[in-house]
Amino acid sequence: MARRKKQQDETPARVTNLIALDAALIMRRLEARRDEMFTLFSRLRSREPMLTTIATRFTSATFHDLVHLPEKEQAVVHGFYERLDEMRWYFTYTEDMPSTVQQTFTALHRRLEEAYRHLLVTLGPPVTPDAAVVVEAEPVRPAQPSSEVALARPSRKRTSPAA
Repeated sequence: MARRKKQQDETPARVTNLIALDAALIMRRLEARRDEMFTLFSRLRSREPMLTTIATRFTSATFHDLVHLPEKEQAVVHGFYERLDEMRWYFTYTEDMPSTVQQTFTALHRRLEEAYRHLLVTLGPPVTPDAAVVVEAEPVRPAQPSSEVALARPSRKRTSPAA
């Protein structure tokens, strides 16, 4: 019974982390492939490079999974994926020329970035195994024992030049 309760308590954090991981991956791919996807679209007239770049990895999330999130988080997640869907729809059905596609992408990408920033503020960044732990600390110099302090000070005695 206690194990089941613990799993239920962890569910919202796990769901939000999976969403944050997916959103971060999409945004990284968009940044990394931005120029190349338009070059390929222009040369091959294929929408595939653009569509695979914005593909979500977690297509199986259901209301049953998302119901564990608080309402505000649900709304923010919905906003991000709605902006992503706008981009997907445009890439799938556009008949625009490559230069127009690139201009339209810039506007759609700006909206998606805004939704992503809002998602990060609300859900927090994704937790990954290789994520560094950030610790705020101030360096403190260890106190020197009094005998070391005396040895470390220069002598003030002057010797006379005529010895």
